[in-house]
Amino acid sequence: MPSPELPQDHPAQEPEMEPLLGEPRAAGALQREDSPMLANLYIGTGILAQLGAIILFSVIWVHILRRDWVIFSGHPIAMSLALLAIIQSILILQPTHTPGQKRAGQRVHAILHLVSFISLLSGIVIIEYNKHVNNLAHFHSAHAYIGAITATVLLLQYAVGFTMWATPGLYGSVDRAKSIWKYHRWSGYISLVLLLTTVLSAAQIPFVGKIIGIQFWWVFGLSVLILSGIVPRIHLWKLLGQVRRQ
Repeated sequence: MPSPELPQDHPAQEPEMEPLLGEPRAAGALQREDSPMLANLYIGTGILAQLGAIILFSVIWVHILRRDWVIFSGHPIAMSLALLAIIQSILILQPTHTPGQKRAGQRVHAILHLVSFISLLSGIVIIEYNKHVNNLAHFHSAHAYIGAITATVLLLQYAVGFTMWATPGLYGSVDRAKSIWKYHRWSGYISLVLLLTTVLSAAQIPFVGKIIGIQFWWVFGLSVLILSGIVPRIHLWKLLGQVRRQ
């Protein structure tokens, strides 16, 4: 406990508490006590990420659903739903900073990741089944390799995140489990970049660009928009595993 003689800390004296870009209040990076949690999805620069995610999701679904449905169609549908859920799970948790907000945010975060996990698993099963019934080669493109790496990282992320939240005793103690959260946050942002890279690599496949009609530059621009909304809301003190002083 800090000594009562010590002066109170101010944001200007604690730069590690600020978002990567800008001052917390200006960036809308902290949840207000009187604000509903749903506001976390769009406050500050979050609205940019939200717009990018919704437009990208819509572009993929419109281009897939306007064509005749085949087995492959379920793959981009499921994977885009996983991406949308993951983006929401990041946005909902980023601004939380009090114990109560964090607990509520973690519950919503977990539910959204359950949706993303089911969608990711469905997408993997669909593409593998499609390759099997059509006798198609595996790992014939950069998208396949990047996708496999991304799926592996995400599955590990799900496993670590769930066990830290539900069974912290596996890590020796609750405090030890909490000390790992900062690595979970780092890997979460890395997973998002990998996901967007996977979508970008898919847009470079001739079938996707020329036949389905999803253009690379559309995906690239929307990916930049998504990151432009998320990156400024990242708090260094969270990434470093520190506790924010009020």
